[in-house]
Amino acid sequence: MEMIRQLRSWLQRRIRLVLLVVLVLVAYIGAINRAHSLPWFIAAMLTATLVVGLAWPHWLVGRLSVIRRGPDRAEEGESITFHVDVQNHGYLPRFMVELIDHLPFVGATAGMSPGGASTLGMIGYVPGRSTRQFAMPLVCEKRGLYTLGPVGLASSFPLGLAEARQQRNEGVHSLTVYPAVFPIVNMSLCGAPSQIHRGGYLLPEGAGAAEFSGLREYRLGDNPRHIHWPTTARMNELMVKQFEPLASACLYIALDLASESNVGQGRQATLEYAARIAASIARFTCYNNIRTRMLGAGSRNVEVDAGSGALQYQRILDELAVVDSDGSLPYASVLEDIATRSIDGETVLVFLSQQASESIATVNALTLLCAKRAHIFAIVFERSSFIDVASPADAPADAVTAVLQELDATCLRVRCGDDLVHLFNA
Repeated sequence: MEMIRQLRSWLQRRIRLVLLVVLVLVAYIGAINRAHSLPWFIAAMLTATLVVGLAWPHWLVGRLSVIRRGPDRAEEGESITFHVDVQNHGYLPRFMVELIDHLPFVGATAGMSPGGASTLGMIGYVPGRSTRQFAMPLVCEKRGLYTLGPVGLASSFPLGLAEARQQRNEGVHSLTVYPAVFPIVNMSLCGAPSQIHRGGYLLPEGAGAAEFSGLREYRLGDNPRHIHWPTTARMNELMVKQFEPLASACLYIALDLASESNVGQGRQATLEYAARIAASIARFTCYNNIRTRMLGAGSRNVEVDAGSGALQYQRILDELAVVDSDGSLPYASVLEDIATRSIDGETVLVFLSQQASESIATVNALTLLCAKRAHIFAIVFERSSFIDVASPADAPADAVTAVLQELDATCLRVRCGDDLVHLFNA
């Protein structure tokens, strides 16, 4: 049965070639039984047409070369431009040649399987001994590390009897698409006494404990709420209060890479939302000099040691670009591992999208984190909304939220399609 399907597919692709071959055979059979020259002339013309239709496409692409140039990094949803140079090394012009590339990130939003060839356009005419340059704008639809190419040329001109292709693995070979990042203005983080003087996010309203240490002149960027108005009025100069930090904030990002936890398709999957949220929070913490680390258990374990600043943020981004829901270790085990590593007062960012059968083990692990005096910042995904956007409220998510409130945790519930900018900055 499979052989019959393959034969049918082959005939559909080469129906013109098969028909022309049949016509050539019929013409020669007819010419053999005739004494006139006209049947032989018709047979010769059909044969010439067959030869030209088979040979010409190979001649068109035979003396062409192609190189693709472009960025090797981008962000989800970003429009990038590949520049393609097609050079004709022959003296005669080439025309009607298709430009073909393998761009696995195209169509990834809808959950399509990567790796298919994409026709970027048709090259109408390339003069002899010259180069044509093209700009190909594309949208990076989904995060990931993609291998591009090989870029190639194809032609079936003029009769479509056969297609000739040539591929050149030149130019950009890989593209890293990072998760889309949204702005976060403020976060509820607690202070870790052991991290004194290590963080930059130190004032009492966000990072933990601090005590008054004195006054100084106002500097550009100081918080207006810290202006000491009595002294300002007496000295006729803006004076602000200084604080001596007793605790600095730090963050532990706990990724859930278990295959059973991920629901949804393409960019509308819980893991994709988690990657975007983790990247956005990491940018906020790293650029506020908050020590941030990350852990996840998949087929390839993710472990980023504590650090801050632009370099640390780039390390986290590199990991979030390639994480996948291919793990088998339950999320509860990951949280228990983090509980053994966490420090007093550390904020642990958790993502809860597990099946109802795993809720008890996950809640026990969260309770262990609280016993270790960690502060929990929980992102609770409503699984049903990622399966059916119009679904009603998720009962398991309600139960988990209630437990988190008892643990005095910060909790945000996320449905498929939510505006994350508004949700985190409301």
